[in-house]
Amino acid sequence: MSVEEKFDSAKDQVAGKAKEVEGKVTGDKTREAEGKAQGVLGKVKETFSDVKEEVKEKFEDLKKVNNDD
Repeated sequence: MSVEEKFDSAKDQVAGKAKEVEGKVTGDKTREAEGKAQGVLGKVKETFSDVKEEVKEKFEDLKKVNNDD
């Protein structure tokens, strides 16, 4: 996962949590839901980036195996 991807996903998770807490404190259900959604988006971005990195590593491993033959 690149530094930019880590920062972007962490930013969404932190901002989402802040909005969620703000919504709970103020009783604003819409703001709370927005925060939850943004937090989930951050987690999805993190997971996608991890999967992308894993696929890239597997592809590189396959290239090495094919080049060794």
